[in-house]
This record gives sequence, C-alpha cells and structure tokens, in this order.
Amino acid sequence: MIIEWNTHLFSQDTARYPFHPRAAYAPSTAQLSPDPLGSYLDRMAAMNIDYAVIVHPEPYGDDHRLVLDSLKQEPDKLFGTSLFYPHDEDAPQKLAALVEQEPRIISTRFHAHRGKEFYLNSFADPGVIALWEKAAALGLIVELHIGPNYAAQVIDLIQAYPQCTVLIDHVGEPQMGNAVEYADMLALAAFDNVYMKLSGLDHFATDAPLYESARRFTRLLVDAFGSQRMVWGSGTPEIVDAHLSHLSASDRDAVKGDNLARLLKITP
Repeated sequence: MIIEWNTHLFSQDTARYPFHPRAAYAPSTAQLSPDPLGSYLDRMAAMNIDYAVIVHPEPYGDDHRLVLDSLKQEPDKLFGTSLFYPHDEDAPQKLAALVEQEPRIISTRFHAHRGKEFYLNSFADPGVIALWEKAAALGLIVELHIGPNYAAQVIDLIQAYPQCTVLIDHVGEPQMGNAVEYADMLALAAFDNVYMKLSGLDHFATDAPLYESARRFTRLLVDAFGSQRMVWGSGTPEIVDAHLSHLSASDRDAVKGDNLARLLKITP
C-alpha cells in the first residue's frame, strides 16, 4: 500500500476559493490548475498511490472550502489536514466544528520557522497549547512544520499529550537551523508517538528525482526513528527504496504507506 501525505491543492478559481486576507503568501494564479483535484488524481494513478492526505495550504488560512470539497468528491481515497491561527481565541472551537463537519480531517498543522513567526513564536503560548489540547482530545495527528530551532520547544507538549501522534514535516527542515538545533530534532525520536516524514528533500538537495546526495542524512533519520515511525510524503515513492535500501522490503513498505495505514486505521 502506498499513501502520500504532502500534496497541497490550489485552485485557479479564486472567486470560489479565495486566498485568505491573513495568508502568509499567495501563489501566482497563472500557474494554478483549473482542476487541481483531477490533476492530483492523475498523479495518484500514475504512481500507484492508494490513498492520500491532502495538506491544507497556508494561502487559504483557516478557510478549508477547497479541501472539504475535495474530500466530498473522493471520500474513498482522500483525507485532509487543517490549519488555524493559534492567536485566535476561537481556534480550538473552529477545529472541533471542522472535524464534526468532515471526519476525514485527521490532522491540524503548526508552522514555526526562524524568521517566519507568522503563526506563532513559542509553543508555550496559551493559544498554541489550547489548540494542541483540542487536537489531542479529538484524536487528531499534530503535524509540525517546524525548523530545528523549535524542536526543543515542543517537548513539553509532546510529554503533556502522549496519546497524540505527532508528525514532523519535511525531515524537520534541516537547512533552517544549525547542527546543535538539529540534534534537538533527532532527540524527538525518543518519544514513541513522534513520527518523521521523509519529504521535502528538494528543500536542500538538487539531484532530483531521488536526491541520493542526502542518503547519509536520511540514514541518520531512520536510525533514530526506525522504519516503523517514518512515512513517505513527497516526490516519488522510489525515494524510499533509494534512501533506505539497507532495510528489508517490508520495512520500506512500512515507510511507503503501511505506517500511515495503521495511524489512519485503513484496512486493505
């Protein structure tokens, strides 16, 4: 089974799906698809992807209409994530309402990078804690798109809500920190509920499509987290075979999709 957790959908129809007034950035509409879901379903078919988690992107802010419409059209193949502004007092209530409306929303995402403190600058902020607490109560996965300098900050919340699965996005964005900070990222592997996503290698490696120049780095990740707590998330699933060739076929299958199938309770 192959499951991808990474793709953002953007629509050319900005009247129906407008960018949020508080968006961190806005893509050029000239480059967007008139049928983003159709284009992604073609990708799934071409790469034999069985299921996918659509990651709600920042330009839409906390307006989830596009991901909700996509889940309605393909309820048998797709799941979705959410995004809220932790400084909004009603963010936890909005998250609960969204999940009640669409149970295939299985995660909420936090963004925090050095120089990009748009959503938060501390995981000790009461709004962040309240949103994480609500996600845990709802049984959601917390997706962390964080730079290495935030790794140490999340430890208190991981310990406070051990029942909550945490997924670190894009191998923890190593290029956004230094070696000492990334040691804190690797240290998160000590928590059994923390998973690492094998994605975003193109953020620092240029040898597409397999980015084999980063193999020593990805070996460090699998040594830390183990094959049962890593998930593939972007590019081609062949990246898993290229980077984790020292593992068994069953271990590589776990990274390609079996681990997410277990977390999302997908049965073959």
